[in-house]
Amino acid sequence: MAVASYSGADSVKLRALAVTDVPLIMTVERRAYQFPWTSQVFHDCLRCGHLALGLEQDTELLGYCITSVMVETAHILNLCIDPGYQGRGLGRRLLNVTLDMACGRGAKEAYLEVRPSNQYALCLYTSLGFREIGRRKRYYPMPGGREDAIVMALSLLKRDDVAGH
Repeated sequence: MAVASYSGADSVKLRALAVTDVPLIMTVERRAYQFPWTSQVFHDCLRCGHLALGLEQDTELLGYCITSVMVETAHILNLCIDPGYQGRGLGRRLLNVTLDMACGRGAKEAYLEVRPSNQYALCLYTSLGFREIGRRKRYYPMPGGREDAIVMALSLLKRDDVAGH
């Protein structure tokens, strides 16, 4: 997949991810999550052609987004910014580019799951127009049990009308 790299004043570049990036992805994944995905899950996502974008500065991966796009639907499977780089708008930038690319692949709506305890992610998703459409009970592992997931959806038909885009 060809993805045009871009560079802002902060020299952060966007690029497509490949199976060879899994070690870099796993470094960020382990820093960010107490219960990270396995490297095999990332290998599978990258091998089957999911939309996979990374943000990097020099040779350091700062974040990534893995998205399944099928039958006019984009499912954001994993959006992660390294904890040391959070709060700088990188998640917003990465998600906006991902949604634009999903539109280019024919997606008309996007879905994702998020922990209710992840207030920063909830604020980001809400600010981009995602709305809660349901819950998945006991979806995420957590110490001593499991946490529900909030299921959110966004229409991609009018992306230009979304605040923050």
